[in-house]
Amino acid sequence: MLASNPVPDEPVPDSCLLPMTGPVPVPIGPDTLLGIEIVSPAGQRASVHLVARTPNSVGGDAALDDAALDDKTGLTLTGETASFAVTVRLGPATPDTGRRDLRITLRHRGIEPVEASVRVQLYLPQVPDPWWLIPGLFYGENRPVGCGRVFPRFAAGVNDADGLISDHWEFRADRSATPAVFAWGEQGGAALLTTETSTVGLSGLGLQHDADAATASIALTFPYAEAPVSYDGSAVALPAMTSSYRWQPGEEVRLDCAAYPLSPDRHGYAPILAETHRRWSAQAPVKPWVSIGQAADLAAFGLLRWHYDPDPGVLLETAGFDRGIGCPDGRPVDRQAMHVGWVSGLPWAYALLVHGRRTDRDEEVRAAAKVIDFCCANLSPSGTFWGVWYRGRGWSQSWSEIPNGLHARTLGEATLFLVRALQLLRPPSWVAAARANLDAVANRQRADGNVGSIHHALSGEVLSWQGASGLTWVSALAEAGGLALSRPHSGGLDPDGRYLAAAERAGDYYARFVESEFICGAPEDVDLAPTSEDGYAAVMAYLSLYRRTGARRWLELARRSADWMLTFRYTYNVAFEPHTLLGTYRFASRGADQASPANQHLHAYGLICTAELIELSAALGDPSYADRALETLACFRQFVARQDGDFNAYRGMVSERYYQTACFQPKGMLLSLSHAWSVGVLLLACEQMLGPVSSVIR
Repeated sequence: MLASNPVPDEPVPDSCLLPMTGPVPVPIGPDTLLGIEIVSPAGQRASVHLVARTPNSVGGDAALDDAALDDKTGLTLTGETASFAVTVRLGPATPDTGRRDLRITLRHRGIEPVEASVRVQLYLPQVPDPWWLIPGLFYGENRPVGCGRVFPRFAAGVNDADGLISDHWEFRADRSATPAVFAWGEQGGAALLTTETSTVGLSGLGLQHDADAATASIALTFPYAEAPVSYDGSAVALPAMTSSYRWQPGEEVRLDCAAYPLSPDRHGYAPILAETHRRWSAQAPVKPWVSIGQAADLAAFGLLRWHYDPDPGVLLETAGFDRGIGCPDGRPVDRQAMHVGWVSGLPWAYALLVHGRRTDRDEEVRAAAKVIDFCCANLSPSGTFWGVWYRGRGWSQSWSEIPNGLHARTLGEATLFLVRALQLLRPPSWVAAARANLDAVANRQRADGNVGSIHHALSGEVLSWQGASGLTWVSALAEAGGLALSRPHSGGLDPDGRYLAAAERAGDYYARFVESEFICGAPEDVDLAPTSEDGYAAVMAYLSLYRRTGARRWLELARRSADWMLTFRYTYNVAFEPHTLLGTYRFASRGADQASPANQHLHAYGLICTAELIELSAALGDPSYADRALETLACFRQFVARQDGDFNAYRGMVSERYYQTACFQPKGMLLSLSHAWSVGVLLLACEQMLGPVSSVIR
């Protein structure tokens, strides 16, 4: 009964689309108005005139008055068009988040079927400069001015659809980690939340701003629409999409959602999303395919078998599922490259080293050490690591449009895991490489604490100071200082506390990104987009500072960073068609993270801070962060190939991308490449759980 573009060429009775009077005030946020619209496939909108039924109403219906606004037991609104009867039930506010359950019941009174959708909208007056949040999908303006990656951006009073810039956006709900939309003004705001699907199909989320009237609005659409254009992961705008439901005569449909008031604090989403996770988790089970120990063994096997190449000692970034394309060894489909950190390199060599030592597998230890040796023996002229190694041309810069640019996040992550490897082994070349990297970045640090985002591989000049990609250096610098404390007589890296002081200055500088609820710049491939990976980096950075200093400020920033990071984490199991790969295997998405608003697919990189989330829970006395970490580990113990042929992969392979929405590939597909980081981050998280967490990240 669900129709989407193109819709049948049947006439819609004009009687159901006659315009009615507009929205009415409701007790949700400051001066908030509620509107219900019936929308035709052609985009015609008919507002439903709502009146209140209150205990004080004589004869039934009454205008919405103060008695209704003060009603703490709930509120019923009714309205109608020529073809639809509408009842809106607004429940009482809960004491913790102020949630009001919102139930809209619609009955088609016409004598013929009709195609239509329903739009539930909250209007916030006196909001000249709104701040938005759609978890995992939209953050404030979403795409900063100057960001090199093109994806949806908000700008007041602008409608450049081809440039993906607009003052109004509508999205399908499965693009969001929690199907909710938040809006704030200076005096506060409101939020609407629903489920991915309803009786009428896939739900939709919307935001809109009227610059002339200084009014912001948020909306839920049943079924969804996408406007002013659709986004498929490319810079080319696709046509807007509409979908509708065919209502049969006499048919009654119930739509459930919730509304929340918001204080002016932009962090007000955190208790709402935490509450939603608690309410929904029991209905969204995650069933791992293997135990933690089995996952560790499979991942170690996969990293060694499919990604490690002893010539010259690298972890190849990708390995194709289909090894028979081109030639038997699969090389034509394997990316003959290795980043020093991030998508390959040192972090995952470290994970293999830990597993090899724990299980007494010398082959793994030797392979991991050879990768680390190769990275440490080939520093750039500027003193840091290089960005990427390529077969045939050797070491080169990062994925940056800036010539000779080295990305700070990638360098910092590589250095962090080298420092951690030094807890296990201390070859002089590793120590020298760690010191060279730490000294280079500490020497370039600005007085305000910024360590730079892009560094020149030859001269060491900082080529860009934008964004928060330097957050990974907070962890590297702080943990390097920890070596001196843990092994004071073995040539620690920071005997005079210089690195720790640099880490604290950097922590002070990057705190502004956490406090503004917009952390950006971590991955090389999306420039200044806000991403889940920025959240991981922030959690690790501020936990490392708290661990070293015990200062409560760092703990609070770690908590706030974790809350922001968890906005990317799916709180529900996406509904996949049963004939798709993810549907066939019943993939449970709760615990997976949206990569970013630019890269809308699920990924496992959040496993990198498994130990930190557990440590954060212990420090706060709040088990929820540990629970979310374990949930993610459970999620990604699905789709680790248990044997050759499992989901068309080879034993130990792990994909990077799970397509949960219409971006890059059709919903329900799986990227048929194993990524070194996807295998490595699973191995890392498993090892952190199998060994003492404190010793792994001390």
